[in-house]
Amino acid sequence: MSLAHRLYAGEVSYDFIGRRKFWATGSGIVILVGLLSLFLRGFNLGIDFKGGDAFQFSAGTHSVADTQRVLANNGVNNSVVQAIGQNQIRVQTPPLPQNPGNDQVTKVATALAKEFNLPVDRLNPQSVGASWGSQITNKAIEGLVIFLIAVMGYISIRFTGKMAVAAMVALIHDVVITAGIYSLVGFEVTPSTVIALLTILGFSLYDTVVVFDKVRENTDSIGPRSTRTYTQAANLAVNQTLMRSINTSLIALLPVAALLFVGAGLLGAGTLKDLALAQFVGLAAGAYSSIFIATPLLALLKEREPEMGDLRKRVAFLRAKELKDSGAATRSRGGGRTATATAVLDRPQAERPAGSNRAAYPAVADQDMADPDQIDADRIDADPIDPAPPRVPGAPMVRHDPRGRRPKPGARNQRSSRRR
Repeated sequence: MSLAHRLYAGEVSYDFIGRRKFWATGSGIVILVGLLSLFLRGFNLGIDFKGGDAFQFSAGTHSVADTQRVLANNGVNNSVVQAIGQNQIRVQTPPLPQNPGNDQVTKVATALAKEFNLPVDRLNPQSVGASWGSQITNKAIEGLVIFLIAVMGYISIRFTGKMAVAAMVALIHDVVITAGIYSLVGFEVTPSTVIALLTILGFSLYDTVVVFDKVRENTDSIGPRSTRTYTQAANLAVNQTLMRSINTSLIALLPVAALLFVGAGLLGAGTLKDLALAQFVGLAAGAYSSIFIATPLLALLKEREPEMGDLRKRVAFLRAKELKDSGAATRSRGGGRTATATAVLDRPQAERPAGSNRAAYPAVADQDMADPDQIDADRIDADPIDPAPPRVPGAPMVRHDPRGRRPKPGARNQRSSRRR
C-alpha cells in the first residue's frame, strides 16, 4: 500500500497543526530577516523605476571590464553593466544630462561606439523617466488591492469568513518572504519582478483552496456528538492532501528552477533571473504556507468558538475514560470480555438486543450531550452486562446474574433446587 493511500486513509498521520508554534516561529524568523533587509538595504531598483539611460550593443572581443573603463573615463559612475544573450552587453546609467551644451548621452554613446568599432545607432540608446516606473508600481498596487478584495469575498461566500482570513494571512506571508529574500539577494527589481509577484499570488491561493476544500469536507459532519475535534479533522485533511500539494509544487518548481539555476546561473541569461527568483521563492513559500500556516491558523480560529470548545472537552473526556477502562480490562483476570465506556457511549439505544434488560444499557445519550466536566463517571458502567443467552430446549435453566458473573463449575442453580 502506497504512502499516499495510507495518508489519505488516516493510517499514517503527522500532527501538522499540533506543531503550529514551531512552524510560526520559523516563518517569523524568515520574515523578520527579510523586513530588516527591506528597511536597512531596500530594493535594487531597475532603470524602469528610478529612471536613467540604457545602451545595448554587441560586445565583439571586448569584455564587461572594457565597458566599465570607458564609462569611468567619461565621468559616468554608478552604472550597471551586464553580459546578456549571445555576446551582448547592456549598460544602465543614472539619468544623464541632455542639454544643448552638455549632451552627456551623445558623448557616452560616441565613446562606446569608438571603443567597440560600432556605428552610434547600433548602441540602441534609450532614456527612461522615473515616472514610468512609478506608474507601473501604482498600477500593480491597485491590482493587488482589487485582487485581495475579490479573493476575500469569494472565499467568504464559497467557504467561511475564517477561511478567508487564514488565506489572506498566508498570502501576505508569501509576498513578504519573497520580497525580503529578493532584497537580501540584491537582484534588480524590474517589471518582470512585479509580474512574478502577482503570479505567485494565484498559485498560493490555489494550493490553499485545495486544502480548505478538504477541510470543509471533513468538518461538515462535526456536531455536539462527534468523536473528533475540528483540529483533528483539519489535520487529517492536511495529511490527505499532502502528496497532492507536494506533487503540484514540484511540477511547478522544476521549470522555474531550470530558468534560475541553468538559464541565469550557467548560461548567463541575466534578463531571466529577476523573474525566475521571484517565482521560485514565491512558489515554495505558497506550498509551505498552505500546509503550515493557513490550516493551523484556521484551526486556531475555529477552536475559539464555544461549540468547538465544548466538543474538544467532550472528546478529551471520552478519550480519558477509554484509557481508564482499557487499563482496567488489562488488569482483569482471565482475559474475559470487558467492554469499555466508549462502547456504551457509542451504542445507540436502538441497538439494544431484543429482550435485554434495559438496566444493562445505561442511557448515556443525555449525558454525552452535556458538559463533560459535569458527567458522573459512576453512572457509566465499565462492564455493561450482556443480555441473557437464549435457552436451549432440554438444557437446565441457568440463572443470569445481573452483574455478569457466571456460576462456578458444579454449582447447582438455586431456583432448580427449590423446585425439587
